[in-house]
Amino acid sequence: MTASVVPSDRVLTVPNLLSALRLVGVPIFLWLVLGPHDDGIAFAILAFAGVSDYLDGKLARALNQTSRLGVVLDPLADRLYILATIIALTVRDIVPWWFAVVLLSRDVILLGIPPVLRRLGYGPTLPVHFIGKAATFNLLYAFPLLLLSDGDSWLATAARPAGWAFAIWGTALYWWSGILYWVQIVGLARQGSPARR
Repeated sequence: MTASVVPSDRVLTVPNLLSALRLVGVPIFLWLVLGPHDDGIAFAILAFAGVSDYLDGKLARALNQTSRLGVVLDPLADRLYILATIIALTVRDIVPWWFAVVLLSRDVILLGIPPVLRRLGYGPTLPVHFIGKAATFNLLYAFPLLLLSDGDSWLATAARPAGWAFAIWGTALYWWSGILYWVQIVGLARQGSPARR
């Protein structure tokens, strides 16, 4: 979202529908991976999550459908997919537990941001910046490839290095964006609340 775009109060928009579909896919994905191990359909759900995450922002700008709900819904869907996928892949022993700890500890550290923003008199969330979107992009492409890498087939062998390359870059960018969010908070704290300014 660019600085010149003011989010509307609209709820029924194409981007919001895509984000809602991503949210619905989270429990279905978990059940497929941890229950019947239907990795083919689970892969398709993860692929849809990655593509729709890219599309909803593009469509919001192209169709002038940027909304306050979308500003919250899109990153919420991203966080839930990352959480659900890393838990599922760790339980299945596709990724090591330490990788899950490194990835999820970043989100734990960011839990303090909404209360600080409220105390400073700002909205519930910070705007998503490019590095955060790049991190999510890498992770949402890493996870389907890592899921495909489970096994001994030629496809698993081919998917493994690509999946880990996306995962390593995504995790580094994920942490970098988390640090930048806290840098923004420090800057806002120095400026004072919007009312005082």
